[in-house]
Amino acid sequence: MRNVLITGCSSGIGYCVAKGLRERGYQVFASARKPEDVEKLEREGFKTLQLDLADPESVQDAVYELMLRTNSELYAVFHNGAYGQAGALEDLSREALEKQFATNVFGWHQLTNMLLPLFRQRNEGRIIYNSSLLGYVALPYRGAYNASKYAIEGIADTLRLELVNTDIRVCLIEPGPIESRFRANALQALKQHVNIERSPHRSSYEGTIRRLEKVGSAAPFTLPPEAVLTKVIHALESSNPKIRYPVTFPAHLFWALRRLLPTKWLDRVLLKISSEETQ
Repeated sequence: MRNVLITGCSSGIGYCVAKGLRERGYQVFASARKPEDVEKLEREGFKTLQLDLADPESVQDAVYELMLRTNSELYAVFHNGAYGQAGALEDLSREALEKQFATNVFGWHQLTNMLLPLFRQRNEGRIIYNSSLLGYVALPYRGAYNASKYAIEGIADTLRLELVNTDIRVCLIEPGPIESRFRANALQALKQHVNIERSPHRSSYEGTIRRLEKVGSAAPFTLPPEAVLTKVIHALESSNPKIRYPVTFPAHLFWALRRLLPTKWLDRVLLKISSEETQ
């Protein structure tokens, strides 16, 4: 049984991947930030860790516990725990941006660095980052999340080069719209960190809030989280895993458009999409 650590397992992609890999025979360590979510996972029979990616001590404690419970034998980590800070960049304080990066980037980096000695010890392993199509194209009012995913893309690409002489593989999963609680969490972050009434973007926020509050799929071509699970399985089990795994039609489309279109033309497409979303 190969040990796999998954972050952000309270719902959505993380929960789906944890459940799917456990059914496939992996020994899954499912982590979550809130104690009540950890307890819920325990009731379902998961091996669990409480892990708050924004808290360096929490990351450190979780890794030490993982080492004790696995005899320092780990095959893979699936970095998934994250949230999206919505809002125009000019409305976001430095504190809001730091919070976004603390969870989405700095916590992932610390966790990777603490786990790398375990992978090097066996000269094997898989480091899988759940990025986004917003890691290679930008949309208005998603700047903080865009920046965090662009950062993860850069970290993964660099780490892959630095590990080229090992059998440790680095992969990026790049989903488009996936069914999850992501919008609900983004709405909460928007209301917490943005003074909507005093913003020059107030009229656009009305459409943003409608999109985030919408029940069900808010974008065309939305897929269930099982679509991500399929890619994670390939990244774990292929002898020659892909560097990037786009998920959903929009992820494939925008990867192609980014390479083919001049930047100004791509901007027009992205602005049109944003305009339709906020109407």
